[in-house]
Parts: sequence; structure tokens; C-alpha cells
Amino acid sequence: MKIRIMLMAAAVLAAPVARAEIRIAVAGPMSGPLAAYGVQLRDGAEAAAAAINEAGGVAGQSVKIVLEDDACEPRQAVAVAHRVAASGIRLVAGHFCSGSTLPASDVYAEAGIVELTVSTSPQITERGLPYLFRLTGRDDQQGPIAAAFITRRFPGQATAVLDDKSPFGAGLARLVRQDLAAAGQPIVFAGAVNAGEKDYTALVSHLKAAKVKVLFFGGYHAEAGLILRQADAAGLDLVMVGGDGLQNADLPAIVGPLVDRIYFTFPPDATQIPSAADAVRRLRDRGMAAEGYTLYAYAQIQVLAEGLRRAGSDAAAKVAAALRATPVPTVVGDIAFDAKGDNRSPGYRVYRWIGDRAEAIAD
Repeated sequence: MKIRIMLMAAAVLAAPVARAEIRIAVAGPMSGPLAAYGVQLRDGAEAAAAAINEAGGVAGQSVKIVLEDDACEPRQAVAVAHRVAASGIRLVAGHFCSGSTLPASDVYAEAGIVELTVSTSPQITERGLPYLFRLTGRDDQQGPIAAAFITRRFPGQATAVLDDKSPFGAGLARLVRQDLAAAGQPIVFAGAVNAGEKDYTALVSHLKAAKVKVLFFGGYHAEAGLILRQADAAGLDLVMVGGDGLQNADLPAIVGPLVDRIYFTFPPDATQIPSAADAVRRLRDRGMAAEGYTLYAYAQIQVLAEGLRRAGSDAAAKVAAALRATPVPTVVGDIAFDAKGDNRSPGYRVYRWIGDRAEAIAD
């Protein structure tokens, strides 16, 4: 018996020791109509984790990405948040839609989990949650950019403002409408649609009757594409301007040649930032496109991992303090957070779809 025990002990000592893991949940629309954004979040996060692990991990621990699907549905997002909290995960990159981030963040705050989002509703960081951060900008930053573009590029033209009733879409449309009105741009129609609708005949009739030339849409690419197609089929020649919800590679396929009528606001093109060159190469080597939010998702993992490394602990208060202390270098540039958790230096540009690619425009 003694010999058997000794042999078993020797076998245990000879076996490879499993490396400890740092789990980071990546929560977003991995399914449903906005799943294309989930692909971007997944690809960026997994590429970042691979790069961190190749460099030795965080204090010798490897980073493991745990994907969580909320389908951009608030109730599902809350269920995801409770599941993440129960699992013992202490870091979350997510959620994507503001309507998901708002309720889920309350769960994370109560559980002492650090959350880093790319959602844009100002309400998210106005509630004073201590462990919540935002990598990108806010709608009250991109809204004025969109409104200024409309008044500069299409001065005096009949303008409509629509939204999809989501916290993101409705909030952004409200801000754009306010700025357009203040600038004297004629708003001849304002309204809302239900996300997921397919038939916009009645809406198009109203737009046509109002002789709309410019349509601002606060919402996502699927509804935007259908509205533009149906308007064109009805003989209404208009251009569409939107927020970051129109930065989606599926949009050109939805609208075809009409895509050159679409403009949208989005953060700076990260593929053009020198610090992102290695990440772009890594993504392409993995057969992934560095489009949309992919590099921003990459940066989310970098920020969370660096916060953990600096803190030397996964205690939310320590990680949050470490993130607020000094800027964090990422593939999208150095990120510094203010007291609310917002990015101190966000940026937005206006882009135009040209075929199947989006390009920033000069004015």
C-alpha cells in the first residue's frame, strides 16, 4: 500500500500543473438581429486575450474569454448579469446595446464586478456606479457631430428625425433634433418605428408628403436599410444620416447601390492608428476583419487586464481605482477615465459608405 501511495504521489508531481485563469465575460448580441456586432465583440476580445497570453498573461495567469449572449434584450441582459455574478467572474466587457447595459450594470455594481462598456447612452455613467467604465464616447458627444454635419452639408433642406424607441436610438435622435432645431434646420417630420418591423409603407407616405430630403435615424442598420429601400421604391430621393448603429458591414448588402446615400457617426477608424497595427495583423492572421467595434473590443480586454495587473487584486474597488489613476495604453490609443467612468478624450467622425467599405469624410 505504501509503495502504491508513493507511486500515485510521484504521478501527481510529474503531471503538468494547470495554469490559473482570469475569466473575463464578454456580453453582447451573440444571436438575434444584431449578432453581427456580437461577432465583432467576440473576435476582438479573443484576439486580445490570445496576445496577452502569448506575452505571459497577467501576473502569470492566462486570460480566458467567456461569451455571454444577451441578444440586446434587457431581460436577457439581466439574466446574463446574474449568471456572471454567480459564476464568480469579476470583470465584464459589455454590454453592447444601451438598453442592455443600463439594467445589467445595476446587477454588476451590487455584485462588485468591474464593467467596461461601449454603449453610448449618457444615462449609463450619470448614475454614479463606482465600478462602471465606458471605453467609447456618449450620445451627447456624437449627436452634436451628426447635427452639425447635417446643417453644414444640407443647410435648409427638409429634414426628418426618426428613432427605433430604444434607449440608444431615442436618446440620440432627441439630442440631434434639439441641435438641429437650435441651428434653424427645418424639421418637417419626427417619429419612431418599432425595431424589427418590415413594412414602412405608412411611414414612407408621411415622409414623401413632407418632401423630406434628409432623414436622421437613431437606431440600427436593419431598420435603416429597409426604410431607405422602401423610400426609394416609392420615388423618395433622400439621404440618411445615423449614429454608430449604421456602422455594420451587413448594411451595404441590405440597400445595394443606395448605400452611397448613407452617412453615420463613429469613433476614429482604429485600423488607421499606428498602435493597432499588430492587432490588425493578428486579426487578419486569424481570418477576422478589423471592422466596426472589433478593435474597440480588443481594447476593452486590454484595459480590464491592465486594471487587474495594476491593482494586484480582483477587488472591484482596487481595479476601479487603478483604472482611474493613469491612462491605459491600448490599440485604440491611451484611454483615461474621468470620475464618472467616461473616456476623457473620446472622438467621433462622420463616415460615408462607399460600396462595401466606410470612409471618413473631410467635412
